[in-house]
Amino acid sequence: MCLGIPGQITEITDKEHQLAMVNISGVQRQVNIACIIDENHPIDTCINDWVLVHVGFAMNRLDEQEAAETLQLLHELALAE
Repeated sequence: MCLGIPGQITEITDKEHQLAMVNISGVQRQVNIACIIDENHPIDTCINDWVLVHVGFAMNRLDEQEAAETLQLLHELALAE
């Protein structure tokens, strides 16, 4: 099973390599954002975007409500274990 965790992009750290700092539940991680940028959503517009992160890559963008709901479900799963 693959698990993606929602996080919010806080800064672009390396435009050439398409890297950004993402806040994931209070922890800052550098991730590759190549999968979420394109002509309609260039790298400079990614700050504050919510993204789904899996193994160091932002796989897609989420809206803030979807990110909050996903984080809540993950929290509930952790409590159940």
